[in-house]
Amino acid sequence: MSFQKLFDVLNACSMQEWSALLDSQLTDYFDKLNHGDYPRWKVAVDKLPDIEPSKIALDSNSIHIGISTDCSEDVAKELKHQLKVLMPWRKGPFNLFGCPIDSEWRSDLKWSRLETHIKSLDDRMVLDIGCGNGYYGWRMLGNNARYIIGLDPTLLFYMQFSAIKKYMPDANIDLLPFGIQKLPDFELNFDTVFSMGVIYHRRDPIDHLSQCLNCLKAGGELVLESLVIDDENMEVLIPDERYAKMKNVWAIPTITTMIKWVEQAGFQNVRIIDVTQTTSDEQRQTDWMKFESLSDFLDKEDRLKTVEGYPAPTRAILLADKP
Repeated sequence: MSFQKLFDVLNACSMQEWSALLDSQLTDYFDKLNHGDYPRWKVAVDKLPDIEPSKIALDSNSIHIGISTDCSEDVAKELKHQLKVLMPWRKGPFNLFGCPIDSEWRSDLKWSRLETHIKSLDDRMVLDIGCGNGYYGWRMLGNNARYIIGLDPTLLFYMQFSAIKKYMPDANIDLLPFGIQKLPDFELNFDTVFSMGVIYHRRDPIDHLSQCLNCLKAGGELVLESLVIDDENMEVLIPDERYAKMKNVWAIPTITTMIKWVEQAGFQNVRIIDVTQTTSDEQRQTDWMKFESLSDFLDKEDRLKTVEGYPAPTRAILLADKP
């Protein structure tokens, strides 16, 4: 995948220094890429049939690219076969030429909880940290963002994004296969930064929020989503080893603590816009994600607790501005 358009956009948005750094980082990344599943995933993406979509809808719950009559039945079968090679699909849903990808997460539900609260994305430069396979980025594009740059170190998510972008090669969106440690120390110039489902995986949440602040221009908006706990007897929950069978969950804050972290990092106008307990309507096993999901992470006798005995997953969405 070529990143030249991304470099050109960054150069035009006063981020020339990051453009040059990314050029070097991406070259180094792909030169050294040594993942056991990469050859298989690359073959699947390369073998996706060439189909011209007659219709595209990025503003619906499921990202629709093309319709079933855009290709023959045999071509549709080949398309589905290659997309299945890229399982598990965690974020979505998508629909490619009549092939529905029923992902583990109904990501559209989270999007519906935030899209009417955030600042308009019209003509905004957006950075999506921990973007998964890019579902939210496509929704942002459907809301007229100027350009979206996603950041996620999971190679499978990059390959899934590549599969989707094959059918919209000129779309103003790119995914960088890096973790946030690759973000530069110098300031960037984004209008909006999303960090959803990331902060509790960071050893130092204030440092993570400082990185988000550093990526925004003055007046820019942070969209932060995190697991939270409702317990007046503690400020944060620090799991012993795992939380809901997840590794690397370092600290889950109360809402009050979450707000304090964001303010301590230097943001202003901090406000909570949503608090929702995760249910199996939103996260579940499907034909496109056949591994364990939410129902397996909860105590069989008490569904308000995880299998480890912690409070079941509840998530909060917070908005804040850079002064």
